[in-house]
Amino acid sequence: MADLDTMLLLTLFGLVAGSVSTLAGLGGGLVLTLALATLWEPTRALATAAPALLLGNVHRVTLFRAHLDRRLAAPFVIGAVPGALLGGFAAVRLPEGTLRVVILGVALLAVVHELWGRRHRWPAPPTWAIGAGSFVGGILAATGGGGGLVLGPLLLAAGARGERFMVTASLTAICMHVARLVAYGASDVVSSRTLADALVVAAAIVAGNALGRRLREPLGLAGESRRGTALTYAVLGVSITLAVVGFA
Repeated sequence: MADLDTMLLLTLFGLVAGSVSTLAGLGGGLVLTLALATLWEPTRALATAAPALLLGNVHRVTLFRAHLDRRLAAPFVIGAVPGALLGGFAAVRLPEGTLRVVILGVALLAVVHELWGRRHRWPAPPTWAIGAGSFVGGILAATGGGGGLVLGPLLLAAGARGERFMVTASLTAICMHVARLVAYGASDVVSSRTLADALVVAAAIVAGNALGRRLREPLGLAGESRRGTALTYAVLGVSITLAVVGFA
């Protein structure tokens, strides 16, 4: 594949990831990881996605910083960092086939969560449960890009909605990506090649964030609207398709 073709694909993937995360609150990271895994081996896909998603989430937190609840975010961050470190070191040591199975499994978990999980009311979790769940989310983020599968239900159970939900998820994701980049870097997975590709994706994510922010109100997604459900199902459908293609 020509370099120009690759750059165009990376730009498209970044635009979609940024728009999806800003419109639906999360999900862009999983879509991006699955998409990159159709181009490259899983470790390179994860190493490229991490810095791009880091910059994208920093931009998203900046856009919606007025809605940040530090007391709500603290236990999520505290749990996510060690989980992402552990997952990052594990990811670079797993065989390629096993890592692809993990990425596919994360996507399938997303479907199970959407089909059955949203039919039940999530009880308010204690602080220790948030930290433990965020720890698991960090592991999933570093090994398969699916940390949002755990963070989403936890944030909903903690009472986060709308912009407050999104900015807390983005701040937690920042900490996850920093932690897993430390693990990837220590294992020599991050290189000048992956960073160059990540910059292309990151620029597109920022543009996607801006586009998603502009569309939130016209699409009725601002505040505590529930219209994001249909979008979430669409994201999951794309995620599963990309996961199957990448696995094949």
